[in-house]
Amino acid sequence: MSLLTVSGLTKRFGGLVAVDDVSFVVYEGSIKAVIGPNGAGKSTLFNLITGFERADSGTVSFADGHLARRKPHEIVRAGVARTFQNTQLFEELTGLENVLVGMETSLRAGFVRSALRIGVRAEERAASARAMHLLRLVGIEQWAATPAADIPHGVRRSLEVARALATRPRLLLLDEPAAGLNATETAELARALYRIRDEGVTIVVVEHDMGLVMEVSEEIVVLDQGRKIAEGPPLLIQKDAAVIEAYLGEEVTGDEY
Repeated sequence: MSLLTVSGLTKRFGGLVAVDDVSFVVYEGSIKAVIGPNGAGKSTLFNLITGFERADSGTVSFADGHLARRKPHEIVRAGVARTFQNTQLFEELTGLENVLVGMETSLRAGFVRSALRIGVRAEERAASARAMHLLRLVGIEQWAATPAADIPHGVRRSLEVARALATRPRLLLLDEPAAGLNATETAELARALYRIRDEGVTIVVVEHDMGLVMEVSEEIVVLDQGRKIAEGPPLLIQKDAAVIEAYLGEEVTGDEY
């Protein structure tokens, strides 16, 4: 069943067409990747889906409704969460507290701290248990009590994924989650993506790490200069002449990246 349908999406910035008549479908329970060279329009596409930019034309449908003209927080409430290229954490809060804030954005950080120190009510204990589950899901539960300012880069990226999951999304958009990760961290990220998918969350990932893309994605959309030039399973994308010319440079397999 289709969960997200992007139809004819176009966005211009002056004379630049950042996203040019892009269409694709994301099926529930899948992992889909969006790839392309720098400037291909990938992050702009995410911004259009999540309400941070408004399309000049085209539609975005999620589940049974349209996302056009909705504000970002309304789209989150509808069941769509995302991360960004640059991590945006509350530096003074611990890993656990960052996830708790993601669960209820109306809570002030000071209240979260107080709730953790003072005898919490049943629902607050349940929230803490849920936050710990999300930290385990992305493989960083050992950092629960560490302030975000003291957490290393790779763990910070995973923490932002956990915080996005705290909103209980049906669809999770990840913007370059493997950026700056080493091989061990990237392998753990791949395992985490499978665990997240197995919990019923559909995933769309923008990523430059072709090893990760080829391993986890069932389908890949390729953008170049704002246009979709290819779409299909990884084995076909690796051999697509237009993709090789625009982005890959040569026929590749995942372990070559």
